Amino acid sequence: MRLFNTMGVANVRLQHIADEAGISVGNLAYHYRNKDALIEALFAQIEAELQDILAAYRLYPNLLDFDQQLGKYFAFGKNYPFYFSDLLQLSRELEVARQHKERYIPRMWQQLRKRLDFNVQRGILRPEAEPGLYDQLTESMWLIIAFWPTQCALRTNDCRQDEMRFKKLVWSHWLPHFTDQGRQEYDLLIQPLITLPG
Repeated sequence: MRLFNTMGVANVRLQHIADEAGISVGNLAYHYRNKDALIEALFAQIEAELQDILAAYRLYPNLLDFDQQLGKYFAFGKNYPFYFSDLLQLSRELEVARQHKERYIPRMWQQLRKRLDFNVQRGILRPEAEPGLYDQLTESMWLIIAFWPTQCALRTNDCRQDEMRFKKLVWSHWLPHFTDQGRQEYDLLIQPLITLPG
């Protein structure tokens, strides 16, 4: 995983992995016949973590629910920066990655969208000002979540450690759509969590 994160999946060979593990390529190949088998094993770990993130949905009856899930998404991106940057290419080459992409990416997007509807129903967000507005908001939030590690790597400063900045960026998309009740809840529960003291 560390090698995939630092070098990109396409650039990592079995020899790199064996050297990192301190074993021979033959010993590594005994356990994992090729790099694809290693990727499949890693995807099993990734799926377990994504299941945990997606299960953290509507555990709390307020905005803290989403903020905590954002924290899990941030940790996932920090642990697996290669995931979103390499997933498209991996899904072209490996059936396990293609199935994973088709199973999890729509679920992530749909859950984000349902979260908006739920908060409209409870009076925290205003109803859509125009049809499709919250689909666009969902798209923006998903792009931030999915490409935060990649954009950090592309920029000169490494912002992968900056969870507050990540959360602020996502929450900034909600701010114009809060009702008065929603803004009060945000100011009480979320603002203190994403604001540096002093």
